[in-house]
Amino acid sequence: MYTTYHLNSAQEINNDFLEAIKHTYKSKAITIIVEEDEEVTDEMKSVLKQRLNEDEESYITAQDSINHLNKKYGL
Repeated sequence: MYTTYHLNSAQEINNDFLEAIKHTYKSKAITIIVEEDEEVTDEMKSVLKQRLNEDEESYITAQDSINHLNKKYGL
């Protein structure tokens, strides 16, 4: 089973939250991964906006891009 919890703050983790996890998974082995949400910065937005304004004629597919990297760097 896979469950994702999205919290607005680490402060939301309390005994009720932990008890809900215990109740759901009972005595099963579980793994808890904590990942900080990253916000999109103004710089990232700027790069994305530039990319959206690029000429579509010059686009290459993801596979072509991977092939170019493999050829250039021997990956």
